[in-house]
Amino acid sequence: MSFWTELRMPTERELLVGFYDLAGYMRHAEKTEPNELLAMMAGYFALTGQIVSDAGGRLIKTLGDAGLAAFPADAADRGVLALRSVQTAGREWLAKHGFRTEIIVKLHLGPVAIGRVGSPGEEIIDVYGKTVNVAAALSSTGLAVTPAVFRSLQAETRKLFKKHTPPISYIDAGDSRPD
Repeated sequence: MSFWTELRMPTERELLVGFYDLAGYMRHAEKTEPNELLAMMAGYFALTGQIVSDAGGRLIKTLGDAGLAAFPADAADRGVLALRSVQTAGREWLAKHGFRTEIIVKLHLGPVAIGRVGSPGEEIIDVYGKTVNVAAALSSTGLAVTPAVFRSLQAETRKLFKKHTPPISYIDAGDSRPD
């Protein structure tokens, strides 16, 4: 059994919540046939969803080029490392399929409400709350985490980040500073 299969919904839990999306997606979509674009994104989200799942997380939903993923709070290190892997493996996979891009990741940790929403009989698991909004609004040029995420990480994982102010966030050591 996993965290996700043992959930009784609705419930409130501490989760690492992350958004990831593709730089330049709109330009790529404008010049790509719809069926080709759908096939590419289906393959991309199959790959990235598997990376998230293998680390104990769940790809909650997708919208165009964006994914919303979540991990139990006690798996924050695995979640951060998984989303770094989403960046590298996803970028390589997309390049092989004709789309050179960067994958932008934003992560926050805190309480969320988890439940099923949608049309009757077609509900999906979703997450709600300030934690989700903070993650979505985080500024990033690559991979950014909030202080709440950074404080939850083991010392070895923390070494992958440098402090960026203001407001305080931590960005991947290799990323440029956001404007």
